[in-house]
Amino acid sequence: MPQNSSIRGFLSRHADSLIAAALGFFVLTFYTRYSGIGISPDSIMYISGARNLNAHKGFTYFGDKPLVAFPLFFPTFLGILLYITGIDPVVMGPVLTGLIFGCVIFLTGFILERFTFPSKWYKWFILLAIALSPSLLEIYSMLWSETLFILWTLIFVIAYHHYIKSHTFGSLAIVAIITAFACVTRYAGVTLIGTGGMLLLFDPQLKLKTRIGHIAMFVVIASSLLATNLIHNALVTNTGTGPRYKSLTSLSENMHYFGTVMADWFTLSSHQYNLAFTITLLLVLGFVAGFFYHAFRKKTTYKTYENILIAFFVVYALFMIISATISRYERLNNRLLAPLFIPFLIGCSYWVVPFIRKQQVKVKRMFYVLSLGIALLFLYGEYQIDYQRYDDQCDYGTPGYTDDDWNKSELIKVMKTHPQLFNPSYPIYNNACEAFYFFTGKSSEYIPKPTEPKQLRQFDTKPHGYIVMFNNLPDPALLTIPQIQQRKKQLKALYQFEDGGIYEF
Repeated sequence: MPQNSSIRGFLSRHADSLIAAALGFFVLTFYTRYSGIGISPDSIMYISGARNLNAHKGFTYFGDKPLVAFPLFFPTFLGILLYITGIDPVVMGPVLTGLIFGCVIFLTGFILERFTFPSKWYKWFILLAIALSPSLLEIYSMLWSETLFILWTLIFVIAYHHYIKSHTFGSLAIVAIITAFACVTRYAGVTLIGTGGMLLLFDPQLKLKTRIGHIAMFVVIASSLLATNLIHNALVTNTGTGPRYKSLTSLSENMHYFGTVMADWFTLSSHQYNLAFTITLLLVLGFVAGFFYHAFRKKTTYKTYENILIAFFVVYALFMIISATISRYERLNNRLLAPLFIPFLIGCSYWVVPFIRKQQVKVKRMFYVLSLGIALLFLYGEYQIDYQRYDDQCDYGTPGYTDDDWNKSELIKVMKTHPQLFNPSYPIYNNACEAFYFFTGKSSEYIPKPTEPKQLRQFDTKPHGYIVMFNNLPDPALLTIPQIQQRKKQLKALYQFEDGGIYEF
């Protein structure tokens, strides 16, 4: 009987968060019901890593090559689920990401209930904005490590708030362990080390000696798994995170790209992208000012959930902008910045409730109506974007290797229906190794680049092999079919379609 009453109490206290979590799960289910979970080249790395773990091949991806470009926890997480359930990550994907998304919404509700000025209507606005967020629906429609990383950030916020009330070593160790797992889910997890370090550094309740000790302990534990991961990478490939190259984009360009994502989150149209740099500057300066205001002017609110979220926004935003200026990777986009969406949404709006409550009755009513109008306008903007995207995905599928470009491909159909087409003794070269593995389960090599003499020499020494060319993914850096014909005089077309071809030499 007491157990039943405690369950009823839990359901009663968190009913709205549970409803919003269920809504998020079912919205995501609608997005993925046509073609399943979205699969990108990165997803293939995680999937093949999980499968190889269960095949006792260690931390490798397809072709049994060491997995170093991505941290090891997400493929390990998928591998554990595959071992327990026997269900492949591709099949499990929609339910798995839907459940994680539901947990993200529920934990956000848990946090909102404990704000300095809790408000039911504000909580519902935030939860609906998350459940309908085009940004997060894009992420959770794909099999990406960001799905789990965003969950880790919320668990970090809750754990750090628990620590900041007691300042005990035990509670800080829990925060550090959570951070350690986030760091091996995505390398960007180092931002949680930075966030924890910054919060400890400016904590007005800690004396200097205690502060130094806590920072040292936190950093050592939080970086332990990442250090182990990097040592493993160095031992198997002599690189920490695989080959990295100098950035080709400037600081101002990256601030512009960051701002275009923020403009999308504000549900502005692309016509407002000319304001992107200004949006970035105002947001970063505003969040930095907010953090220091809580640290030095209003110390009573330093240990609030709101301030922890603000601190994470500052560290993650600066890290992404600066790292994109130093190191080359894909342009700053929604996927890379998605962990900021919830801190962004809350950081831009949490002050509204206490501001309105301080006003006189007539002014208070006016601001309630105004804020309600803005909230409904924002949710309507999200709905419009969601509707257009859902309309596309109903007819086309989730973007990636499960959409109709690939599902209805004649080239893919041949490879699926002729599994004995490729002689296992001969090498296979193509321009999309991830796609080839996803549809055939076979490993392959990339077609060599004309600018890489070593690759060309190795290719020239192969007397017999296959070329698979996906026209959906043209790569101008690789040899073309006419260039290959000059090197392999007896190149023969086995199948040729509009979307690609299979050749034998």
